[in-house]
Amino acid sequence: MPLLNYTYSPPSTFILLGIPGLEAAHVWISIPFCTMYVIAILGNFTILFIVRTEPSLHVPMYFFLCMLAVTDLVLSSSIVPKTLSIFWFNSREIDFSACLTQMYFIHCFAVIESGIFVAMAFDRYVAICHPLRHSTILTNPVVAKISLAVGLRGGMLVMPHPFLVSSRPYCRTNIIPHTLCEHMAVVKLACSNTCISSYYGLFVVFCVLGLDVFFIAVSYIQILRAIFSLPTKDARLKTFGTCASHLCAILAFYVSTIFSSLTYRFGHNVPLHFHVLIANVYLLVPPMLNPIIYGVRTKQIWDRLLQQSLLIKRPKSFLLVL
Repeated sequence: MPLLNYTYSPPSTFILLGIPGLEAAHVWISIPFCTMYVIAILGNFTILFIVRTEPSLHVPMYFFLCMLAVTDLVLSSSIVPKTLSIFWFNSREIDFSACLTQMYFIHCFAVIESGIFVAMAFDRYVAICHPLRHSTILTNPVVAKISLAVGLRGGMLVMPHPFLVSSRPYCRTNIIPHTLCEHMAVVKLACSNTCISSYYGLFVVFCVLGLDVFFIAVSYIQILRAIFSLPTKDARLKTFGTCASHLCAILAFYVSTIFSSLTYRFGHNVPLHFHVLIANVYLLVPPMLNPIIYGVRTKQIWDRLLQQSLLIKRPKSFLLVL
């Protein structure tokens, strides 16, 4: 009887295998995973604390940076606890509803992060190309509207993913060869036609991320034109330095994201464990790198961090003064 005549409801649970083919090394793989997660948590909370306690940082650029930190915290926390439970305790079961929730959070906040990078590129464009109008263009209401639009776009565009997955019949298996409920990894378990899910996933990748990359590229073309028109080399280097951290964060996010999406759909000859590792890299490495990049490259954050470190190291001297 053809598979299309079967009608099976979604399974109550899925089984996450972890990294297929590398089960014996799960404990060792968990060490860098756990380390990256701890760095991401500490780094992003540090960014939030510094911006919150330093009034001079209450400007659009650092507001968007706080949004990025919150997004990175949610993104990494959506996957690492379950992944570590697989590696350490062999806890592979995940409820169907929990799987859909994890899928939604992963893809939703990945799209939100992409939108935040576009907003930050626009902020840099206004600050460099129209510095005298920066405070009048990016007012607090405008920043709030941009932030709301970025959040709504991510939430609405990814909403069809769990609905499409939950409407499919599953007559093959409930075993997911992955550490997480990635959209295409779950879709491949369905026994009906999954073209709609696959095409919509490609639409999100190319039209959303592709358009975001286009807008970022246009912004930076204008920024570079403004930089090269400056009269001195020192002025050009100083102005470009304000964009360096943003460019590094963009590369870390988009290169890994696009590479993971394309290899999962078209890299049929790529080993499965490589697919899984790349998917974890694009979800975990940017949240770890972003606070490091911005903390080191942004003078205001670095200075404030050094001040806090000195206060922690020398509490007795302050008590004596008091």
